[in-house]
Amino acid sequence: MTHVATLVCDPLRPALDEALLARIVRRLSGVRAEWLDPEIAADIFFAPGDSDIGRILIELIADRPIDMIAQPVADRRKKLLLADMDSTIIAQESVHELADFTGKRAEIAAAAQRAVRGEVAVAPAVRAGVAHFAGIHIGVFDKILAERISPTPGAKTLVKTMRDHGAYTALVSSSFSHFAAPVAEQVGFDESVANELVVENERLTGEVAEPIHDGTTKRMTLLSLRRQHALRPAETLAVGDGANDIDMLMEAGLGVGFRPKPVLAEKVAARLHYADLTALLYAQGFRREDFSI
Repeated sequence: MTHVATLVCDPLRPALDEALLARIVRRLSGVRAEWLDPEIAADIFFAPGDSDIGRILIELIADRPIDMIAQPVADRRKKLLLADMDSTIIAQESVHELADFTGKRAEIAAAAQRAVRGEVAVAPAVRAGVAHFAGIHIGVFDKILAERISPTPGAKTLVKTMRDHGAYTALVSSSFSHFAAPVAEQVGFDESVANELVVENERLTGEVAEPIHDGTTKRMTLLSLRRQHALRPAETLAVGDGANDIDMLMEAGLGVGFRPKPVLAEKVAARLHYADLTALLYAQGFRREDFSI
C-alpha cells in the first residue's frame, strides 16, 4: 500500500469506532485499517489506482465530526514544521487583543480579518493597524499574554513530539514579535519570525519595522530552512488558517489548513475542522503512546 488516509477527530469527542473501520474495509476492497489511537485516530492504507477511494471515504464519514488527511506513505514523517500563530498555534488573534487598548477593536479587527481572508494585502493592513497603537506602553504585552493568550489544544504536544524525534520547528507570523517570541518559547518552537514594532521610551510609536512579514515571508522562511537543513520538499509540514498562509502551505510537502478560512480551504486538500493539533502527529504515523507530553 503506497498511500494512507488518516482519519482523526477531536480527542475530547471520540467519533471513530470499530464498526466504522469495518464498514470502510468492506466497502473498499484491498484497503487495510490500523488504529493509531482507539476511537480517536486510524490509518486507512490503500493503493492510489482507485480514484473513487477518497470520495467513498468522505461519504462514509460524512455524518461524523471526523477529519481526513490523505498522502503518500513515503516521507509522511516530517523533519521541518512551520506554523502560523494566530488562530492556529494560539486560539486568539493577538492583534485583536492589542486593539482593545486603543478603543478601536472593532475597526482594527475588521481590517485584520480582511487581510486574513485575502481581501486586502497584508503589508498595508499591518501598517494601518499599527498606526492605531501609537502611545501604548509595552507593558501591555505581558498583561495580554498572561490573561488573554492561550495555546491551541495539542500545540505543545505537536511541537515537543516533533522536536523529540529530530524535527526543526518554526513559528511564522504576520503579527508582532512581542507576541510571537513569548508564544514560541512557551510552546517550545526552535525559533520565531514576526513583525517588529518600533518602540521609543517603552511606548509604541505607531510604526512597524520594514519589511513587513507576510505570506511571501512565510514561504521564503520555509525555503530557507529547507535549504539550511538539507531537506527535500516532501519532508516539510506547514499549518495555518488564512490567506497569507497559502504560499507556505502550497510549498510544504504537507500543507494543512487548521479551521481554514474559505479562501484557504479552497486551496488545500488537507484540512482540520474538528481535530486538535495532535492530528498533525497522527498524520505522520505517530501513535498516541509516541507523543511527548
